[in-house]
Order: sequence, then C-alpha cells, then structure tokens
Amino acid sequence: MLLRRSSRPSRFGPFSAGGSVIGRCRWLFIAFCCVQTIALLPSRLSAAESVDAAKPNFIVIFTDDQGYNDLGCFGSKKIKTPNIDRMAREGRKYTSFYSACSVCSPSRTALLTGCYPKRVGMHRHVLFPQSDYGLNPAEYTIADHLKAQGYATACVGKWHLGHHPETLPTSNGFDSYFGIPYSNDMNHPGNQGKPRVPSNQLWADQATSVTLWKTPLFQDEEIVELPVDQRTVTRRYTDRAIEFVKSNRDDPFFLYLPHSMPHIPLYVPDDVYDPDPANAYTCVIEHIDAEVGRLLDTVRELGLDQNTYIIYTSDNGPWLQFKNHGGSADPLRDGKGTTFEGGQRVPCVMWAPGRVPAGTSCDEFTTTMDLLPTIAKLSGQPLPSDLVIDGFDISGTFDEKSSPRNEMVFYSSRGLLEGIRVGDWKYLNKQRGKPKNAGKNWKPQSQQFLFNLANDIGEQENLFESHPEIVAKLSARMKQVDDEVTANARPVWRRQPVAIAK
Repeated sequence: MLLRRSSRPSRFGPFSAGGSVIGRCRWLFIAFCCVQTIALLPSRLSAAESVDAAKPNFIVIFTDDQGYNDLGCFGSKKIKTPNIDRMAREGRKYTSFYSACSVCSPSRTALLTGCYPKRVGMHRHVLFPQSDYGLNPAEYTIADHLKAQGYATACVGKWHLGHHPETLPTSNGFDSYFGIPYSNDMNHPGNQGKPRVPSNQLWADQATSVTLWKTPLFQDEEIVELPVDQRTVTRRYTDRAIEFVKSNRDDPFFLYLPHSMPHIPLYVPDDVYDPDPANAYTCVIEHIDAEVGRLLDTVRELGLDQNTYIIYTSDNGPWLQFKNHGGSADPLRDGKGTTFEGGQRVPCVMWAPGRVPAGTSCDEFTTTMDLLPTIAKLSGQPLPSDLVIDGFDISGTFDEKSSPRNEMVFYSSRGLLEGIRVGDWKYLNKQRGKPKNAGKNWKPQSQQFLFNLANDIGEQENLFESHPEIVAKLSARMKQVDDEVTANARPVWRRQPVAIAK
C-alpha cells in the first residue's frame, strides 16, 4: 500500500475556514487511521518481500526407458497423457533435450552431479545387485546443494547408483529414501533366479508373475519388502511423494521422483489393468500420467504452484526390442543402448506457472547435466567455485535466450567414446563388435556417420563422405573433450574387501 500526498490543497481539510466540529473529528479519525497504516506498512512489506524471496521448490520426475514419442504432447497418437500434456500447456516443452547416456546408471549419475558419467567413474554400463561400487558420496549432487540451504530433500523411486549404504541416497544429500535400489528386473542378493517367461505371459498373469522377481524395496538403508509388489509401486511412490510435499509445505523442498517404470517387467494396479498384452506399455504410461496428475493436484491445492519448478523427463530412450512392452522414439532413430538420437534425446517438460512461459516449446540444445547448475541458479545460491562439472545454467531459455550449451560428447552404453554433437552437426564413430566366429586376423572396424540434425532429426542421411572437413573438426574436438574428462576423472566409491582373521 502506498500513500501519496496530493499537491493540491484539500477543499475539506480539517483546519479549513468554516470547517465544522464533526468535519474536524472526521479528519482527525482519518489522520489517526493513516498513522496506524504507516506504522503497519513495514511489517506488511516484509511479509510480501519474504514471499517473493522464498526459496522455490523443485520436483524432478524421471521415468525409466520412456521414448521421445511416448507422450501426447510429443506426438503420441496411441498413449493418452492428459496430465503431462497439461504441464506442457502450462509450461514449456524442450524438444532437443538429452540424457547423457543411453542406459540407467550413467544417465542418473549425470542428472544428479551435472557431469559426464566418465568424469565421476560411473560410465561402465549399469550396476547390478552384485556390483561392488557406486556413486562416490564425495561427489556434489543437486540434493547436497539444496540441503546445504535448508531444503528438505527426498528420493522416492529407482536409485540405481549403488545399493551399499555408502552409495544410497541418504549418503548423497537426501534426508530420506523410499524405493527400489536398482532396476526392477534385478534380484536380491546376487541377481540369480530371474524368470525367463516371455513378457506377454508375465503381463497376462500379474498376480503370479509379480512374485517371481526377488526385487527389494528400501526405506532409507533397510529392505522393508522382498519381493516388492510391483503392481502398486508407481502409486506408492506417488503416495510417498505427496506425503513429503504436504509435510514440507511451509519450507523449501527438493523431491527427486525417479519412477521404476516403464522399464520391464511392466506392472500396474489391478484397478487400471488392461489384460491385453498389446496395450501393456500404453497402460503403464497412462498410469504414470495419472499419478503425475495426483502430485500436481496436491501442489496446486496447497498453493505451492507459484513457487515450484517441476521437471518431467526420461533417463534414456525406449527399449525397442520388447515391442509392445517398450515405447517409441519416433521420429528419431533407434532407442535405448545406442548413441543415435532415439537413445538419448528424451521428452522434457518444465513447469513453473509465472516463471516458465506457458504453452511454449524450446528447441535449444539442453541436457540432464544442465539441471544442477540451473537449479542452483534458481535457488539463489551459486555452486562452489572449485566444483568441476559439465553442465550449464539453462534458466535463460525460459526467456527465449539461447542455450549456453553448444556441444556434447556421446559415450556408448559401455562407456566408450562414440560421438559428438556441435551445433546442428552430429558425428558418430561406432565400433563394431567382434563376431563370435572371428578368426585370429580380425581387426576392429568402425562405422562412421555425420548428420545435420537441423534438417535430419531422424538421422537418415549420412553425410560422412561429403563433408570430410567437418568430420575432421568434430573428431578432433570429440577427442579433446574426452581427453580432458579422462585426465580429470574422479574415483567411484568401491567396497573394500573384508579382511579374514587368521
């Protein structure tokens, strides 16, 4: 409230000639009220300023093996996702958004640390229940950064960065953890005894097949359910997420919600189950969408929508070999496990009413590695000056500014250097695997590609032979980036062997 004094004398001032006693009393009362209002003004302004200056909340929803085309707002004609589509209408789609790897563990590492997985030693494929290493707790994560500012932090869902206590979320900046520590097709304790029943049969008899997987559910560092009932896990993740949001409505919070689905085996609750195996994948995505809707409804009902950023994306592309149990990357080439666009370009929606422009689409070059520095910027607290990462602050893309990112190197699912994108040009040098019947004289062979993504998002026209000068530049830059990452790589955490007393 602002009080403005008029430059023109009042015709009815309290001390004007001929003013009545009643008139003078009325003006004295008004003057008294003005004094009281001015006395209250600083406290009211402070309250308003505190709302504006409040730390924003952050929710990152990270699905598993969801393809570029598996949302209505990204072009799916079969899968209905009204809640995520609403996020896109109220927020912004990112159509050139990449995961840093085409498989689970490396991609999750990149999101949380802002680094190429190779920089932190987490690039050699995925972790298994028998793995003896994981994300080093000395690494600096999104949760570490926000927790240091007083944020409540929770991880609800699939972790897959190590199941040992030293590598779990509670050792990496999260106050609490509820979820599956690795992929939902892995068995405790040594990944043995997994069923080999075809996926259609698994889907057709959920009640029986769900007991065949010995996959654990963790609460913090303890197993609380073995095997986990995977039919209800997506809904239970959402229940926990909603509980966390409600418990921290008055304080800033960070919720990391990495869903276990739609990674196979696929399951949904009985009340949304479609028995037709041909609709298995569709059923799972539509269930995830409904659960996302529940979470967003909670954020709105609590009045937190004006101060909460929600980011929805996937860890890598679809697992195409599983057909109706896998998704679609159309119009992109290939899927999970490859460095073609379908393996690493993923759907992304950013939602923050009043902060992210509604109903817009951004084709700027962006990645999961950029989330850490972006969230740090939005939180108002800069990252440590000595922290070496590979991400960029992309918050400027909310205001139509160009992305600061112009390049990214591509590593295979096994951690081998395989390509680079610089601007619209993408170069791949893919090593062919050794055939089983290869003789002594077999030599490694490579297949090289050059694509202009501005004209060929589906990577159908190989320009490798017609642009040798571009290939030479990109190849040299690819090696230069990898050399720096390799030279400055940091160690993973490794379990030390237990000494046996003699």
